[in-house]
Amino acid sequence: MRQMNGLARLSAVRAALACARLRASLRLLSCLLLCPSAPVGAAAPSTFGPVIGSALLCRSHLDNVYFYSYLSSAFGPPYKHEGGAWWFKADATLWGAQVTDVIVSDDTSELVFIGAVTPGAPDKLDEAIRAAVGVHHRAQGATTYPVRESAPGSQIVYFNDNAKIFCAKYKPLPPARQAK
Repeated sequence: MRQMNGLARLSAVRAALACARLRASLRLLSCLLLCPSAPVGAAAPSTFGPVIGSALLCRSHLDNVYFYSYLSSAFGPPYKHEGGAWWFKADATLWGAQVTDVIVSDDTSELVFIGAVTPGAPDKLDEAIRAAVGVHHRAQGATTYPVRESAPGSQIVYFNDNAKIFCAKYKPLPPARQAK
């Protein structure tokens, strides 16, 4: 009987997770349909640095539905959906570095993330961030193309000939249902 209760609990947890994913997908879909569109490649809003920059440095809460809505309003619809992320063309700067693309996770992963692509090497992006806001990304290993990571958890990696900075966190689990 005890095993049955464990199986029943496992089924309830799986059902709750499926329900939470469905709700998140529906929120994202409603955002897709209701968000006003800006021209693709439009100039970044004045709030881009505080909103997106803070998220990229893992200094704020990550909510992919919010960021999708924000980026759609600022830059228009995403130009591609690839690798579990929506890709937006951007005409923006962060920390004095040009930003060409911003990515935000969809709901297919157990992670929620936001990222940005900048021209140039990761060490140059790290220098720009350190000069602007004091956050340092240390190289993790002595390889030719090391991953650079900050204390809060943001990472800078090589992306072809460019640098990609991102913050990724596990999605929170839905609250447990209490037995009555």
